Amino acid sequence: MKRDLFREDDGFSTVGMVVALLVTLSLLFSAARVYRVSSASADIQNVADAAALAAENEVAEFMVAVRTCDAVVLSLSLTGLAAYGLGVVALCVPPAAGVGEKLIEMGGKVMDARDAFADKAAAGLNQLQKALPFLAAANAASVAANNASPMEAEYLALAVLVPSEGAEIGVDAADAAKGVDAAVRENSEELQRAAREAEEAAQEANEAKARAFMRDCGDNPAYCMYERARALSLLPDAENPLYHSVDAWSFSVPLARAQAYYPARLAAEAPEDMSVEERARSALRERFYRYAASEVGKGYVRETADSFSAYFPLLPKNTAEMRATELYTESVYPVTAASGTPVMHAWEGCPEAGGATGYGSIADMEAGGYAMCPACQFGAESMGKVAAASTSIENGFEYHYAAVAQAARDYQEARSRLDPQANAVKEKAGSLLDLCKEALSQVGGQRIKASPPGCLGVVAMVANLRAAASSTGFESSFVQEGGVLGARAAVSAATLLPDTAEEGRSVLSSLLDGFAEDGGAAVGAARAVLDCWSAFLGAYANGQKALEDGIAQALDGLPLASASGLGAWAADALGSCVQALGLEPAELDALKPVLVNTGHVASADDGAFAVRFLAAKERALAVADAADVFSSVVGGLDGAAFEEMASASGTVEIAVVEFPVGGMTLPVTIVLPPAASAAAGGFLGGLADALRGVQAGLAGVRAWE
Repeated sequence: MKRDLFREDDGFSTVGMVVALLVTLSLLFSAARVYRVSSASADIQNVADAAALAAENEVAEFMVAVRTCDAVVLSLSLTGLAAYGLGVVALCVPPAAGVGEKLIEMGGKVMDARDAFADKAAAGLNQLQKALPFLAAANAASVAANNASPMEAEYLALAVLVPSEGAEIGVDAADAAKGVDAAVRENSEELQRAAREAEEAAQEANEAKARAFMRDCGDNPAYCMYERARALSLLPDAENPLYHSVDAWSFSVPLARAQAYYPARLAAEAPEDMSVEERARSALRERFYRYAASEVGKGYVRETADSFSAYFPLLPKNTAEMRATELYTESVYPVTAASGTPVMHAWEGCPEAGGATGYGSIADMEAGGYAMCPACQFGAESMGKVAAASTSIENGFEYHYAAVAQAARDYQEARSRLDPQANAVKEKAGSLLDLCKEALSQVGGQRIKASPPGCLGVVAMVANLRAAASSTGFESSFVQEGGVLGARAAVSAATLLPDTAEEGRSVLSSLLDGFAEDGGAAVGAARAVLDCWSAFLGAYANGQKALEDGIAQALDGLPLASASGLGAWAADALGSCVQALGLEPAELDALKPVLVNTGHVASADDGAFAVRFLAAKERALAVADAADVFSSVVGGLDGAAFEEMASASGTVEIAVVEFPVGGMTLPVTIVLPPAASAAAGGFLGGLADALRGVQAGLAGVRAWE
């Protein structure tokens, strides 16, 4: 029987199984060795990515500092000008004039603090942005070093910001505020004088109006025009209205009431009995009501916000005053002369008036030798008593009408002094508030803008200088020892992209929380200024609404109640100025570093590094020589100037806010990366030298990402 060494009909041979197992194990460990080599090569790219992100994060932190300084400058600008505006408003109210002067003084101090902080912030940010390349490189190197392992990884990283130099940061002085300050101080005294005179006249006018209101209907149910008209006539409620507040009442109300009252009394007049004396008095009352309706109908009230004129015709209250009216001269009384002596009668129905030969007037009676009628007893005093009966005592309608007419004259005289002074206040204060509005528009655009090193991105170069056996962790006799893994290198890039605005707002809010303290026991002008600053810090994030709310809150805290109403007018005028600004919130999207293609970062800049980097990359892609890419980029660092930080540990103070209210001193700082404290003068240069030495051992660098 023929036997095959590798074949057995009854089953597997021992030798065949062994060979199959050996081949399988060899393939398995070979694949593991390939994984080991690929993994070791890939690790350095991950480190390069982390280094790039760490370097660009320093730029993101710098932009937070820029926005913080921008918020402080903007809020101080708005606060100073708001203090001027609030001061102008307070000057329009004599009791608040002292507060107004303090507000104007504080406005000047806040603007001085604003300019001082702006200068310091610009200088501090410029110094800090010069150090950004150093800080970014230090942070990248620290991240790379922290990824090292004792046996097989010693990472060196060098990060280069693109661009390597930033644009100079500057903040314009608030020159517009100087014009506001000069104008407010120049016109302050005259504004106060006009407001004081307007207030005095307004108080007199308001007193006269209140007096008239009470005599018209405010004294109800006691005697007043409303109560007398209701008791003595049949006027409907529409013609005899009752007002409960002087604020809703005007002088046109009593005039209209009187103009409706006398026609109603005329229509309803009738003698109380049929005696000759009563019928004569009724006829004279009818004549008086007809005259009163005609005279009162000539009255008028013309009132606007800026002027007042009124005419309340006065009715005679005695015989002497009656002689000055047409009641004295109208020829309506029948005259008889039966005995040769003329007799004048009260009305045609007098029993003695039969056969009247003509008509005469009371003036004729007093001028000629008239005898008194024995029946009606008519004389000049008869008509005088008709008016006197209801004008001289408080249960008469004319008594209260005369009081309202006098109050209207007093009110008109006070308004004749009030209106010109109030118009002068409005004109002067309005022009000053317009200046504040223009200045607010200007400072709203005076923002801190920055294009720091790294604003376009960062390129990070990382090398692993430590050789390691390719079999580490996968030693096996199934695979022949392949030597060691030499130096490895990788390049990565990152740039800043905006994230959600909510996160940016929360970061900025946390930084600004400590800036606007409550000021302790601050009151009056100091309280108003502090409240404004607190609100205007929020205006950086929330824009127009926070600005309007801050002004409204400050106005609510000022004693602006006044008889003239100029306080309310000025407050509304300031509110309108603020509403017209349309302040937009700042861009608060959080800036976060993200990985991008290195070509995208380099192509965005035309600096020397970016040009050399792109050229080297193009050559490498043409010849597939990754070692040339890395060595060319590192070689391009020769001569790069990195300014060290004076103190590379802890925090750096950019500027200090010295708020003039409450003596607050608040620093704006930025935290340095921990790696900066360990960096020395030759840090970057030594790092570049070490990276250049990697060139000879570079091979198989990972493809560009």
